[in-house]
Amino acid sequence: MPIGDGWWGAGQKRLNEDETVHKFVVKTSVEEIEDLYRRIDRTRYTDPLEDSRFHYGFNLTYLRNVVSYWRNQFDWGKQVKMINQYPHFKTKIEGLDVHFIHVRPAQTLGQKVLPLMMVHGWPGSFFEFYKVLPLLTKTESDVVFEVVCPSIPGYGYSEAPHKQGFNSMAAARIFHKLMERLGFTEYYVQGGDWGSLITSNMAQMKPEVVSGLHLNMITAKTTAVGLLSIFVGRYLPFLVGFTQEDVKRLYPFMEKNIYEMLRESGYLHIQATKPDTAGCGLNDSPVGLAAYILEKFSSWTDLQNRNLVDGGLEGKFSLDDLLTNVMIYWTTCSIIPSMRFYKENLKRRIVDSV
Repeated sequence: MPIGDGWWGAGQKRLNEDETVHKFVVKTSVEEIEDLYRRIDRTRYTDPLEDSRFHYGFNLTYLRNVVSYWRNQFDWGKQVKMINQYPHFKTKIEGLDVHFIHVRPAQTLGQKVLPLMMVHGWPGSFFEFYKVLPLLTKTESDVVFEVVCPSIPGYGYSEAPHKQGFNSMAAARIFHKLMERLGFTEYYVQGGDWGSLITSNMAQMKPEVVSGLHLNMITAKTTAVGLLSIFVGRYLPFLVGFTQEDVKRLYPFMEKNIYEMLRESGYLHIQATKPDTAGCGLNDSPVGLAAYILEKFSSWTDLQNRNLVDGGLEGKFSLDDLLTNVMIYWTTCSIIPSMRFYKENLKRRIVDSV
């Protein structure tokens, strides 16, 4: 796979780019918190339908409970200190300030140290790796990891691209350049959601330096012709070479899963076509942003959570952790550029499938 090159900064490409790696500290301010509270206090709520639970999206009665905790108990200053427990850095690559955390093992005691890059997805952030980092960097096994967790450009503390076209291939190339800048010649990569596509592209681009690839989301490419065959085969199987046994085995599974896919993928179509339009409201309303992000944590953890009034959120997560991720999006105004990543990655596939 060709590596190519790019420039995603504002204006014309500079002849010389500062390759210095700078320390970075996440900060907050009284003004930032006061602005958040003012916006929360001015939120307009709508009553949910009776017994709707999470079937219509985020339950608006439970949303009030989450917002009350956010407004009265959640301590962003405390969470910022927790975020800063690991070393943060920024460096300029292809015109963008790329943010990452770099966690070295405290002591090796003869252990083999393996460099590992971990890449998040949407609507996550580098913060989703915080609970696993001690297990990777402080283990007593024969192997310990030196971990680099970048923020995808346009997410969190990484600068958003200023030009159209920034997709998973561009992110993969930038992350290779980051690892090279840090002095690594071979390394492992891990990714989920968009991170799975980015790290897969990294392995395809430079298989000689990617020692291993681990994915917690795997996708299979399906052509438009293949999809058409599936739909036609349900009613006219002989036209696409399906037997009656094929129909008997395939379609109960397909009908169930296609329905679920359609019910849960509305966000994807919006973000892959007109991300800026929907993003305007989310970027202006912290409560709207929280509902939009946290509904995905509910449904993508377990689709059966739609039957619960609280979406099952607090069964798997703490409100502090959930709201910390929301605050990373809110304080960096990164919801719109993060949504654009869908359009940049899917627009060609949508055009090709028509």
